[in-house]
Amino acid sequence: MSVSGLPAVVPAPGDQLPARVRIYEVGPRDGLQNEQTAVPTEVKREFVRRLLAAGAPMVEATSFVHPSWVPQLADAAELMALLGDDLGEAARDLPVLVPNRRGLDRALELGCRHIAIFGSATETFAGKNLNSTLEGQFEMFAPTVATARQAGLDVRAYLSMCFGDPWEGRVPIDQVVAVGRRLLDLGAWQLSLGDTIGVGTPGHVTALVGAFAEAGVPADRLALHFHDTYGQALANAYAGLQAGVTTYDASAGGLGGCPYAKSATGNLATEDLAWMLTGLGIEHGLDLDALVRTSGWMAERLGRPSPSAVVRALTGAR
Repeated sequence: MSVSGLPAVVPAPGDQLPARVRIYEVGPRDGLQNEQTAVPTEVKREFVRRLLAAGAPMVEATSFVHPSWVPQLADAAELMALLGDDLGEAARDLPVLVPNRRGLDRALELGCRHIAIFGSATETFAGKNLNSTLEGQFEMFAPTVATARQAGLDVRAYLSMCFGDPWEGRVPIDQVVAVGRRLLDLGAWQLSLGDTIGVGTPGHVTALVGAFAEAGVPADRLALHFHDTYGQALANAYAGLQAGVTTYDASAGGLGGCPYAKSATGNLATEDLAWMLTGLGIEHGLDLDALVRTSGWMAERLGRPSPSAVVRALTGAR
């Protein structure tokens, strides 16, 4: 089946939605980091190439995290070198995650231009994921961000556990805003708000984005990163659109989770998000047919069907 069967575009009446959004593809990094076995480097290389060919404007390629933390991404340097062979100078524009100054040094050695740091909105997750305290993470990130900015790199900040924490429960909105503002103040150009365990709802999204606006952080400085544990990811994305957010993290085929939060299921599938956006008349720049083929290809290599509803519908997979 082809995407050509998509119904006519019918924007929702009364909604002031953006004309265009940017999808920040996290499949190669966030999608593959939770796999039980390591995906071959050549498969990752082809995955990134296919995603770029499908029109993804930003593809987060990997993470320079210590192999003992995330062994699935131990081949980060090798992967980036191979992508350099394929893409030339353009490979330097692929974002990478760096957990600390040592990770940044590795990214600088390879000439990367875009990095991301990964913070926590809660005390418990800061300890489990960062080996830090909630307050101590800023001391850890400050020299990393400062050095990156001095070297001319763009820095993006992820903030996890923005809606709920498996150990602490519901996370106060004012706490999320306070932590998020401090990450931006360090020098990050964008803050990605993560529903790491997928417990968020549309009303919560509206309230959180509104609270950031009241604190002086406009929607264009924010991105939203949803997991679909309770089937709310698309509804949450729609609430984000209504609130004016125009950048969404998504993972091709719905791959992913969090190795430090076992209740986190797959990310919002890029195909599912693109299908909804197309139906709303919102431009996103992706070739949905090519993206579906890419996710079907990856699902075959992982040996299981894609979690994405759109991929399953268009490929007949069950």
